[in-house]
Amino acid sequence: MLPGRDIDWDEAMARATPADCVPVAATDPLYVIYTSGTTGKPKGVVRDNGGHAVALRWSMEAVYGTQPGDVYWAASDVGWVVGHSYIVYGPLLQGCTTILYEGKPVGTPDAGAFWRLCAEHKVNVLFTAPTAFRAIKKEDPSGALVKQYDLSKFRMLFLAGERGDPDTIEWAGKILGVPVIDNWWQTELGWPAISNCMGIEALPVRPGSPTKPVPGFDIHILDEDGREKAANDIGSLVIKLPLPPGGLTTLWNNDAGFVETYLERYPGYYLSGDAGYFDADGYGWVMARIDDIINVAGHRLSTGQMEEILSAHPAVAEAAVVGVVDALKGQVPVGLVVLKSGVTQSEAEICAELVAKVRAQLGAVADFKSVQVIARLPKTRSGKVLRVTIRSMADGEALKVPATIEDDSVLPEISAALHSLGYPRSDN
Repeated sequence: MLPGRDIDWDEAMARATPADCVPVAATDPLYVIYTSGTTGKPKGVVRDNGGHAVALRWSMEAVYGTQPGDVYWAASDVGWVVGHSYIVYGPLLQGCTTILYEGKPVGTPDAGAFWRLCAEHKVNVLFTAPTAFRAIKKEDPSGALVKQYDLSKFRMLFLAGERGDPDTIEWAGKILGVPVIDNWWQTELGWPAISNCMGIEALPVRPGSPTKPVPGFDIHILDEDGREKAANDIGSLVIKLPLPPGGLTTLWNNDAGFVETYLERYPGYYLSGDAGYFDADGYGWVMARIDDIINVAGHRLSTGQMEEILSAHPAVAEAAVVGVVDALKGQVPVGLVVLKSGVTQSEAEICAELVAKVRAQLGAVADFKSVQVIARLPKTRSGKVLRVTIRSMADGEALKVPATIEDDSVLPEISAALHSLGYPRSDN
């Protein structure tokens, strides 16, 4: 305990006197929440009161299709933006019952933990991260545990927080028999920017796409010079200003950093830091962080596309692909995969099949030759894969362990896997 810094809770409560509620302006700051820090130092996002409340109440009905009295479960951590927006504020503003859950989707006690809770509390809508379902799929590939519970009240599953790969979305839909809806947004935005708005008009699901921009978000795909990209061409995903209600107002004690990070690169637009494209029908596809678009011998390729191909293999539970420095080609892709439980096929055979699959679907230009089976991927506590950390290790850079890493004991395992593939290389 340091005087002037630390306060003893019991002592403070003993001296406390009742206080009335204090009215605040709609534009006053409500909270500061830090981004997950997958790409560097976490940033303190400042949210306001009024616009944030309006956006969350509206999204609970328009995006998530809920009505007052529904049971809504966001299986997140209350310390992350999904927890703030959709454990605390959104459901309660909408008059829903909200559930707080502490535990993993597997091992507490088994991969049926989510289904048990949904049955016990008659959950109507579940919102979680794709990584949770990849963990369940790894432990219970056939979905046998679902059959043990009454999920008759369960209407929809929403996924966000990381790209929802088509294989995971299709698997979840098959075992649950309900719509599985991907949606894209960020800590900075506070609520979904691209989604299938189930309370407005349910559109056909295209696995791998979060569907179309949510009303209020004017989203564009721009090239490096700020020109609009054609349909199906990957570029920088940006949002034309002004942002709708609920977006960040600044970064905590860092107005200059707010402008530099989000507003300077494309004047008049908010820079999301993600790369993606719109198809000919206006469906959005968010493929990777901008930093994860790699340049292989002059060809710009998406690591997200490669991960999608790897994840579709019947033996693979989850995958990560990063671009590492190559003296000849600039960058080459390297893949790490986690297998499902019970797989009997040899790792060498699986890796050979994965290389062949990427070559068949993307062509030789992808130069995908290096893939290794690992026990687990390095992740943040919110379940996002730390691709920047993997890439830094493969490039032989000084390792900065992210403050948000869930378990840093995984890093020696990743280092060993990369060494077996010949990384970091001495000739770079």
